[in-house]
Amino acid sequence: MKNSRRQFMILSAAGACTLALNGKVQAQAMVAETDPQAAALGYRADASKVDKAKFPKYAVGQKCDNCALYQGKPGSAAGGCSLFAGKQVAGPGWCSAYAKKA
Repeated sequence: MKNSRRQFMILSAAGACTLALNGKVQAQAMVAETDPQAAALGYRADASKVDKAKFPKYAVGQKCDNCALYQGKPGSAAGGCSLFAGKQVAGPGWCSAYAKKA
């Protein structure tokens, strides 16, 4: 089979589009509360369920989406966290490493 330059260009463009779309489709996994690192930090996907007796540092209003370590947009459902590389945390979540944004 003889390949033409036109076929090569079409197949190259299709391959590039496939690779570009594949990267956008794959979403990062969410951090599970049972993950060893998350458990050690007392991570909860819902800040209202934090055990205040176990974590007295917790205060109402502290959430991942207003933490300095949170990499998502404020108010978003989920976003990256510098503590959990390659995974997302829940925006309304909390962990003991909470640091208020400046």
